Amino acid sequence: MPGKVKRLANRRVAGQQLAYNHRMALWLTSKLIAAALLPPLVLVILLATGLIVRRRHPMLSMSLILAATAALLVLSTPWAGGVLFKSLEISQPISVDKLKHSQAIVVLGGGRRIDAPEYNGDTLNSLSLERLRYAARLARASGLPLLVAGGKPNGGSEAEGDLMARILREEFGLTARWIENTSRTTWENARHAAPLLHESGKRRVVLVTHAWHLRRAVPLFEAQGLTVLPAGTQFARTQVSNAFDLIPSPAGLRDSSFALHEWLGILWYKLRTPINEGTA
Repeated sequence: MPGKVKRLANRRVAGQQLAYNHRMALWLTSKLIAAALLPPLVLVILLATGLIVRRRHPMLSMSLILAATAALLVLSTPWAGGVLFKSLEISQPISVDKLKHSQAIVVLGGGRRIDAPEYNGDTLNSLSLERLRYAARLARASGLPLLVAGGKPNGGSEAEGDLMARILREEFGLTARWIENTSRTTWENARHAAPLLHESGKRRVVLVTHAWHLRRAVPLFEAQGLTVLPAGTQFARTQVSNAFDLIPSPAGLRDSSFALHEWLGILWYKLRTPINEGTA
């Protein structure tokens, strides 16, 4: 009998490991596909294709090279990045008065720096810190409890949720009431955080993330039975204030890439499965 129980336990563990490996393979595949469809890699692919076919198809070659070059120049301008970010925004900056009907603040992780030598381990990246800082500001102003959400999809020693909770405590003097530390995606943020909130009787939440991320994040949390008040940070600007807004820069290309990644993510959710089933 003990041997049978042990065999069943081993099968269960093997099944769980297989399911985990399958999820990780899907996650990695989706990341690779996204990288190939987004700048700068997609532009490199277009340029390389243009160079490869230049002898047999000179007109096609010239068209591909010109298209890739023009796209690189435009997408690298801060103005283009701002326009793309603005197209994703679904809300305005909120006032503290709007928080009075909410029951909790949920802040989503935006990534980590793995094995940062100056911190002797993993730490939050700039995106996560921007979100965490704004969530701390809202928590102090409203007195609402905080839920921090984020796992470790690309390895590392400490999940985003655990890092956010520790930094909240050590650097902001606040304590996270709930820690969600197993998710790898925005959909899993919502799916794994919702039970923690429901168990505590919390249905109305303030969702803190970047303003350009809310279009994708809000419906995912609403699909989990939560009433969501979007609380974005880092709203985009589209006006041209000086000549540098129209000059290509690494920051401009980064912003454009982030924005296009969001639109691609939204399309991925819509095409792959209904939102209430979620996958990515």
